[in-house]
Amino acid sequence: MEKKDLKPASVFHYFEEICRVPRPSKKEEKIRNYLVDFAKAYALEYKVDEAGNVLISKPATAGMENLKKVVLQSHMDMVCEKNNQTVHNFETDPIETYIDGEWLKAKGTTLGADNGIGMATELAVLAADDIQHGPLECLFTVDEETGLTGAFALKEGFMSGDILINLDSEDEGELFIGCAGGAGTTAEFPCPMTAAPEGYFFFRVAVKGLTGGHSGDDINKKRANANKLLDRFLVILMKQYDLRLSHIDGGNLHNAIPREAHAVCAVPMADKENVRVALNIFLAEVENEFAVTEPNLTMELESETPCAEVMEKEAMTRFLHSLYAVHHGVYAMSQDMEGLVETSSNLASVKMRDGKIVVVTSQRSSILSSRKDMSQMVRSAFELGGATCVTGDGYPGWKPNPSSAILKVAVESYKRLFGVEPKVKAIHAGLECGLFLEKYPSLDMVSFGPTLRGVHSPDERMLIPTVDKFWRHLLDVLVNIPARS
Repeated sequence: MEKKDLKPASVFHYFEEICRVPRPSKKEEKIRNYLVDFAKAYALEYKVDEAGNVLISKPATAGMENLKKVVLQSHMDMVCEKNNQTVHNFETDPIETYIDGEWLKAKGTTLGADNGIGMATELAVLAADDIQHGPLECLFTVDEETGLTGAFALKEGFMSGDILINLDSEDEGELFIGCAGGAGTTAEFPCPMTAAPEGYFFFRVAVKGLTGGHSGDDINKKRANANKLLDRFLVILMKQYDLRLSHIDGGNLHNAIPREAHAVCAVPMADKENVRVALNIFLAEVENEFAVTEPNLTMELESETPCAEVMEKEAMTRFLHSLYAVHHGVYAMSQDMEGLVETSSNLASVKMRDGKIVVVTSQRSSILSSRKDMSQMVRSAFELGGATCVTGDGYPGWKPNPSSAILKVAVESYKRLFGVEPKVKAIHAGLECGLFLEKYPSLDMVSFGPTLRGVHSPDERMLIPTVDKFWRHLLDVLVNIPARS
């Protein structure tokens, strides 16, 4: 299969164009300009709000003006992750895509199908002159990945649709009618430094090759967390030897399960070989624990040039114990929907800088009180270790409405097209829909999309055949939107 043969051609055409436009979170100027130029080229009405959200409107096909107005919605920004050996500047370089069997992938970086494929689908609808639909609005929001800033800033009256179809889901054949709310908790540990002791062996230990993934969608898949594994090994060393810590770094994004982490440490020279033996034993144990979910897990230990300073020992001990104690992963499963994660937390990143260690975590739950409880649990573990903590205001969840009219249309459409019943689900990841409901409480909403895997990591990939099914489903839904009462 070659790119020129991909179907639907218009959707993949716009996806490739989008991949050529840099669009990191909070730096969406180039993709916003692209959208405005697109609207001008097709003589479509558009507007841009103060936050940078873009709304492009398209009149109804002749004879369908009486249908309820539909908002198609996706977000402009993408998660910018790359493999360590990949040379790529997300602010200037295009995403290089390639086909691997039935999957579309990127060379060493995130693909950006989250949510570039949603954007491409909207553009294909807007550009087409042979698609039947009622009045349409296409909403493109900014900064979904790092703060939902665009959705938070959206003002009443910016859009005027009756129905919103969110195109930011990742499992074809599944219709989503609810999502978790979430918040981030950041801890700052004091990091007093002291002169490094003489006669110590300095080494760099690294965790690599983990699967990672989305901290909502993938949190229940029993994948390893690089920060947790690294800390676990350091605590083992700390209990047996006079361990000193000079540097630590792991993970990057608040909504990604960390794939890599490393630390620069020291032990007395006499314990040099004992550390290597300890690593071999530990690696064998965790390889066994994660044999199914982490087939490429590896840990490396290399000699390091002695550092001038190390972390003061008592502060190091409190910090490492706090990381060990803090919860990561699923905390509770839903009592209402089988298989749905209710509450979780992600130990996302650990960064030593400017005389402190900053630890970023994110908590999610479909129940607000449980999310608050999870955030307090995380803060408690960190505060016991001497950290100061802040939990952000967070974002609301989207409460499922099984009686939704657009859900009924989407279900009947899928059955008619493909002869099977779609799954109706809620998602543990966050969607912007909860924020839309705060401003537009009468909106009737549903979310669906093609199949994506490995999102928020360089393993991100899109299952090509599902894009055509998603496209056909969307077009059929647009034809069957109910009339205004």
